[in-house]
Amino acid sequence: LESAAPILVKGLQKMEYRGYDSVGIATESGKKIVLKKGVGKVVEVNNSIMLDTLPGNIGIGHTRWATHGKVTEKNAHPHSSNSGKIAIAHNGIIENFEELKSELQNKGYKFQSETDTEVIANLIQLNFDETADIKQSIMKTVNQLKGHYSFVVIFEDGTLAAARFHEPLIVGVGKNSHYISSDVLGFIEKTDDAIYVDNEDFVIVDGSGIHIFDFDGTSVKYQVTKVSKEFADVYKGDFAHYTLKEISEQPDTILRAVDNNQIEEFVDNIKQAKNLYITGSGTSYNAAEITKYLMSKFAKIKINTLISSELPFSPNEIEPNSTLITISQSGESADVLEAVKIAKESNANILSIVNLLNSSLSQQSSLAIGLNCGPEIGVAATKSFTSQLSILYKICDQLCNGCINPDWEKVSSAISQILSNNSKVKEIAKNLKDVSDIYVLGRGIHLPIAKEAALKLKELTYIHAEGIPAGELKHGPLALMDSNVYVIIINPNDSTYNDTLNSAHEIKARGAKIIGISDKKSNVYDYWIDIPSIDEALYPLIEIIPIQLLSYYSALEKKTDP
Repeated sequence: LESAAPILVKGLQKMEYRGYDSVGIATESGKKIVLKKGVGKVVEVNNSIMLDTLPGNIGIGHTRWATHGKVTEKNAHPHSSNSGKIAIAHNGIIENFEELKSELQNKGYKFQSETDTEVIANLIQLNFDETADIKQSIMKTVNQLKGHYSFVVIFEDGTLAAARFHEPLIVGVGKNSHYISSDVLGFIEKTDDAIYVDNEDFVIVDGSGIHIFDFDGTSVKYQVTKVSKEFADVYKGDFAHYTLKEISEQPDTILRAVDNNQIEEFVDNIKQAKNLYITGSGTSYNAAEITKYLMSKFAKIKINTLISSELPFSPNEIEPNSTLITISQSGESADVLEAVKIAKESNANILSIVNLLNSSLSQQSSLAIGLNCGPEIGVAATKSFTSQLSILYKICDQLCNGCINPDWEKVSSAISQILSNNSKVKEIAKNLKDVSDIYVLGRGIHLPIAKEAALKLKELTYIHAEGIPAGELKHGPLALMDSNVYVIIINPNDSTYNDTLNSAHEIKARGAKIIGISDKKSNVYDYWIDIPSIDEALYPLIEIIPIQLLSYYSALEKKTDP
């Protein structure tokens, strides 16, 4: 049997895009749990405390992005229970952890960390001490937890147990091995056979194999699915970072995205829709906003955009028997899945655009279109965004009988041109190193791109960036403009050009530095990033590329890991 620790370290390196502030591993050896963890990236922590030398062939690991408690070694996962006989790694948030914690403290349990995770470890210990039965103790525990979570627990006898409630959980099935993960990337090098665990199910893996139950303890039939082989292809090649590799793949990925024979069926579903909604989170929501503009202008179809995380607070937003289009890279975003659940209560038809066709979202949809862009490991969504847009453009084009008529080869070569001519972007990145505020202006169809640009800058550089409508300057933003501020103007030579240029002049008068992204030069720009001219409707597909590059190179200058 193989040692678990080196496999865990390798898997965690692949998962670092989910969080990289601390890392740890716990293994079972000689009926005892051994645990090591530290602050930093997987490679750094492994070099200093040699995680991969832990003994035993059963183990759990975690790479963390802090939600409860500061970034410290004590708060890093895995967490052990008071007895040290149980260790846990966990994703998500336990909403009632404070009350559970005080109940456990009253029973004499001590806590080493500020996390909600340690509460689960001690709760399982309490339930296991009472029942001496792993299945019963997991059932009791999940019954007491409120929130969205998935967790995996290791017991000192080497049994693994994992539960899923609105956060992803996938089991890789090897010849004589099992791998429990929140993402197929965690085990894809070992096996491409996977079980996608359903919501409100839990898994026990012991010497006799794998057993899956629902939260009531009823045995669940499961199926093993082949994971798309392309997800094994996660090597950076000659690129310094995955983010740069993924930005550079876009001339190809947009062509792969539109080469999809399911789009017609998607269009038929939309034509029959009584009411139409589109939802996503973060980058996917920005793609939804562009779709709203395209549908209204070209297809004369009204579509309502919904931020997925907001829907639980206005659940009546969705009319009965409507159609909801969901956009997601992973298909596992808890907010998007919750939005789907709410929509289904109103008998909505769910259509999805998603990168992972085996994901929870695909399974909840009556029709799912794959982005076909390969795995996206970088923290910031880049190629998945332009792939989403490409599919949405193609859908809108079919809805208006070819009135947009995008020339995809031309779009692809325009992106290639921007990518190959990046020396100016690198120069500007040096100037952004010490900036504390960046504003991004856009009008009309360029406003969602301004918001997406600000999101990329925040995600990669940690600089405060805000996307604002160019016409709203006088309502607040203008007062913030001074010589310490950089403003990016998204301003191709189209119907918005002159109005946006006027806004640039107002900002210039306040002393702010202006970066113009345009196919037309202007004296008002302190820095000009030239983009190729293209059909007016298609600019969003290419004007985001220089900002993805700018965010990446600025992150390098600031030494924040892109």
